[in-house]
This record gives sequence, structure tokens and C-alpha cells, in this order.
Amino acid sequence: MKDTVYIFMKKIMFALLLFNTGWLFAQPTDKDLIAKLHVPAGFSISIFAGNVPGARSLALGDNGVVFVGTGREGEVYAVQDSNADGKADKRYVIATKLMMPNGVAYKDGTLYVAEVNRIIRYDRILDNLSHPPKPVVIYDQLPSDPHHGWKYLRFGPDGMLYTAVGAPCNICQPKEAIYTSLVRLDADGSHFEIIAVGIRNTLGFDWQPDTKTLFFTDNGRDYLGDDAPADELNRWSTVGEHFGFPYYHAGDIADPEITTDKKMQEFTAPVWKFKAHVAPLGARFYRGDQFPQQYKNQLFVAQHGSWNRTKPDGYRIALVKFDHDQPIAEEVFIDGWLDKDDEVLGRPVDILEMPDGSLLISDDQLGVIYQVKYKGE
Repeated sequence: MKDTVYIFMKKIMFALLLFNTGWLFAQPTDKDLIAKLHVPAGFSISIFAGNVPGARSLALGDNGVVFVGTGREGEVYAVQDSNADGKADKRYVIATKLMMPNGVAYKDGTLYVAEVNRIIRYDRILDNLSHPPKPVVIYDQLPSDPHHGWKYLRFGPDGMLYTAVGAPCNICQPKEAIYTSLVRLDADGSHFEIIAVGIRNTLGFDWQPDTKTLFFTDNGRDYLGDDAPADELNRWSTVGEHFGFPYYHAGDIADPEITTDKKMQEFTAPVWKFKAHVAPLGARFYRGDQFPQQYKNQLFVAQHGSWNRTKPDGYRIALVKFDHDQPIAEEVFIDGWLDKDDEVLGRPVDILEMPDGSLLISDDQLGVIYQVKYKGE
């Protein structure tokens, strides 16, 4: 009898573990969840891939293969809808036991992965999805601090890899120049360059299609109240720009703990202010033709959601509307991950445009990837 109870309790504990890590929710049949998400008229949302624990950053390879970075799970995945039925039917584990491999980027048959302290690559990855090769280290001089250690990784229009190094704290004045920086380097790891500083924690950026201007999100500091400071959308223009951290937040809020004789006019202010603590992460300009014309060249931003605000906020996909290179408005594109009782149902992280013009959205709480399509009014 004791053995039966023991086995039963083990099954219960295992089920709870799966629930807490998102595996139970990571099933494409979770219609209840999808029914709670609100999309604009004419759009549909479905679960493209389940069973991707901790799904965070997304990168598109050839043949519709989508690479997925994770956080503390330490794994990198590849998923593919090989039969074009709207659901990924193939899933590969590319890597395990990496150090918070959030960032993924793909170019010319090679997968690049950003861990906390280094950037690695997997050559000829599409030919070896089932048996990935050993990674090649291209750069290993990044700090190993886990606090704000997740790295976002993208190739820019110049062919260089871009990533960022966050602040190793909520608020502090790091001694090393590498912290709070936006950096770039060649794909072979050479020509490493710090191009901007004063950035607390950016995990999303993209280049405006027409101007090739780089815009990036930044998460503001905690413990200045529920409504301050605003989270930021910034525009990078010049090597050496300083965006204010830790001295000024959201362009005009002097930090009460870090004193300086510098004036706020010496720093680059954000071009758009999100509500405080909504945690804007992945950001993508829409380049496709599937969505109506008013979405063309507009910026989708995944707001991961607050973690210590009195009343939770975020947990949505926002649309930032642009007039040329200037943001002029923000509206909700998808919400419902935060229900009316403030229960968190999921947390969107990154956004990826597919070749057909649909969008994929990762959710690291549930371990799923959604797909958003436009079906017409």
C-alpha cells in the first residue's frame, strides 16, 4: 500500500513540475487559451508549436525552420511546419545545458547563439538538425553576470552581429565599460565594437525597413513606484551615444540613488515611452504583405509584463505606429494573457515574421509559439 501511495505521489509531483515549467500548457489543442486572446477583426491566432519550454527569441532559417532560444532552461530548439498545415510537426533539440541561450540568429546556413558570456555558432545546421555539430566559439569576452545577462542577437543590414550587455543590477554604476552597452561584431567574432552605452536592459531591436535606422527597447529600473520610470523605445544614430542609465531614466527622471553633475540634455532621450514596468522585449517592423496596408512598416512590440507592479500591466503585443522615422501612437494589437482577475495566462517574448507575412510570437511561460494570420474582414 505504501508503495502504491508513493508512486501516486510521484506522479502528482511530476505533473506539477510539468505544469510549472509550461509543458502541460504547451499543447496545440489548448483551445481555451486561444479563446481568451483578443486579436483585431480579420485576424486569427493559433498555436504554431507546443512543447518548447521557455521559448524566447526567434530566428528564421531556410525552408521555414524556426530556431528558438530559451532562458534558464539552457536549450535551443528548431521547429518546422513541413506539411504547411499551420502547425509545426517537426521539433529538434539543437543544444542543451547552455548558459541562458536567449539570443539566436541565422545567416548563410549557420546558426548563431548568444549565451550570457559568449557567442557560438553551429555550421551547416540545416543539414544536421537531428545531429547538430559541436559549436564553434566566435567570441567569449562577454561578462558572465546572470543579472540582465540574457542576450538578444540579430544581424544588421551591414552584415554584422548586434547584441547588448545589460546592467548587472537594478540600479548601479558599473565600472567596466562593457556593461549597459549595445555592441556589434563581425560574424567571425572580429571587429568587436561598443556603439552605445547607458542602456539598462534591451532584449529586442530591429531596423526600420526604409531608413535602416536601429530602434531598440529598454526596460526601466524598479522600485521608483508603479508608474515610473517609463519603459523605453530608443533610436540609435551615432557610435558613442549615451542613453542615460544609471543617471536619468525615460529621458527626464534623475535617479535618486546615483548622483551626477551631468545634465539630462547630455543624454539621448527615448523616442517613445511605454507604461512603466510593462517590460517591452522583442520588436519587429512589419515588412510583409499579408496584413492590411496600415500595418506596413509599423512596429510590433512584445510586452512581457510586470513582475512587481501593484496591479499587473503588460502581457500583450503592442503596435507602435510610425510616421516616417518618428513613433506617433501606440495601441493594443493582442491582449488576453492577463485576464480580468489579473491572472497571468502567458508572457509574450519575441516576434518573428514568416515568409508568408504571418507573425510568430513566443511565450516563455507556457512554452508555446503562436501564429497570427490575417484572414480578411
